[in-house]
Amino acid sequence: MVNFAVLVLPLIAGLFLGYLLRERKKVNLAKVTLAIILILIFSLGFSIGSNNELLGAIPNVGLSALLMALLAIGFSVLFVALIRRRMKI
Repeated sequence: MVNFAVLVLPLIAGLFLGYLLRERKKVNLAKVTLAIILILIFSLGFSIGSNNELLGAIPNVGLSALLMALLAIGFSVLFVALIRRRMKI
């Protein structure tokens, strides 16, 4: 298991560095962020593809994930509609 400090220390360092450099020219990190996200998605796919047990469980897990996503989206839309009516927006 990954040590908690390995995850938290870069976050704190980034926050501190961003705070110190906030008055300087803004840096566009969109391409770097996209590249890192693509690398993480590839790594996840590689891990799943190399694990036979996990690969066999994808249909069951996928159905559960689809159901949870649909419920989350549905209830989010419902609650936004209710709040909008309540606040008369």
